[in-house]
Amino acid sequence: MDRKFAVAALLAMTLATAWPARAVDKAEALLKDRDGKEVGKVELTDTPTGVLMRLTLDGVPPGDHAFHVHAVGKCEPPDFKSAGPHFNPDETKHGLMNAEGPHAGDMPNLHVPDSGKLTVEMLDEMVTLDAEPALLDQDGSALVIHTGADDYQTDPAGNAGDRIACGVVTE
Repeated sequence: MDRKFAVAALLAMTLATAWPARAVDKAEALLKDRDGKEVGKVELTDTPTGVLMRLTLDGVPPGDHAFHVHAVGKCEPPDFKSAGPHFNPDETKHGLMNAEGPHAGDMPNLHVPDSGKLTVEMLDEMVTLDAEPALLDQDGSALVIHTGADDYQTDPAGNAGDRIACGVVTE
């Protein structure tokens, strides 16, 4: 019996080293509005210091909008509440300017020009794609744009208003 166990353990170790787990270093999210129309795309790249997000928008209303990572990889219209609360594995308070924060999913506001088109890059130093805290965890995550600006202080969501666009982060 011991010999069979030893052979099985050796085989398992050999397979584990022969085919190591693949690290995810790229992901994307297609942002859709409440009507299901695509209004943007986010390309995510894992870096040694966080996740770099390249956001390209076309069709988002002009003005200042909160942009957050939400805890669940679901974007069911019309209200996108299925995306859950902000991604917050450390259970901190909301806000980039909150002494007890921020959430890992708190991001700077977007400033969309009158054209509705915007391309911007930002780095979220508090997340990764597939290591802790992972955006591609068991229930996934979503990127959400809100109707108004984030005040960077008010818990739990910065008084940012309704959710107007949502995209699930996928490999």
